[in-house]
Amino acid sequence: MAQAVEEWYKQMPVITRSYLTAAIVTTIGCSLDIISPYDLYLNPNLVVKHYQVWRVLTNFLYFRKMDLDFLFHMFFLARYCKLLEENSFRGRTADFFYMLLFGATVLTGIVLLGGMIPYVSESFAKIIFLSNSLTFMMVYVWSKQNPFIHMSFLGLFTFTAAYLPWVLLGFSVLVGASAWVDLLGMIAGHAYYFLEDVYPRMTGRRPLRTPAFLRSLFADEPVVAARPANVRFAAPPVDDVQRN
Repeated sequence: MAQAVEEWYKQMPVITRSYLTAAIVTTIGCSLDIISPYDLYLNPNLVVKHYQVWRVLTNFLYFRKMDLDFLFHMFFLARYCKLLEENSFRGRTADFFYMLLFGATVLTGIVLLGGMIPYVSESFAKIIFLSNSLTFMMVYVWSKQNPFIHMSFLGLFTFTAAYLPWVLLGFSVLVGASAWVDLLGMIAGHAYYFLEDVYPRMTGRRPLRTPAFLRSLFADEPVVAARPANVRFAAPPVDDVQRN
């Protein structure tokens, strides 16, 4: 069993493995009182006035206490982060990292701006960890890129992947969790999907082009399609050979 888990872990792509490891280590460290959550949460005043800039990153690593909700989010992180990195972003590690960076920036910006808006500032002030929202963003982006895959929710009913974020949002509301967390992830995910997939098709311009300095950090191997065994390719037509 331990060997199977080790093999599964080693086969994860680099970004998924790194994020999953950091999230588990951080959450376990907080549960064992090795790390204090008060040193990790997003606090704009401490970031700006006391230069505790690490909070901009660490608030995405802590997934609250070790409970069933934690296991659910680790499953979503391991599954959908891995699916995106291995399929939609295969051979494009820098682009995948840029997607996460974009999502983290959008989520942070929404929370900071929301905290300055009357009537809703109190709700945004309660959002001090954005790890669940970033995970939900990945679920949303995956569902948009794979809308016709059939899925089942706890064996109760089936639906296509396009409705997965809404099903999970409804489940969060039923169990009494805050809908704001999932909604923020959906907003960030839709912003990325629109700017990366919809807007370029409409205008021919791609605003989310990955910066060159990020590409230089990741040495992606070219994706090579293996030739199936025992497959023979027909010779080119005689007319084409004569023209050449």
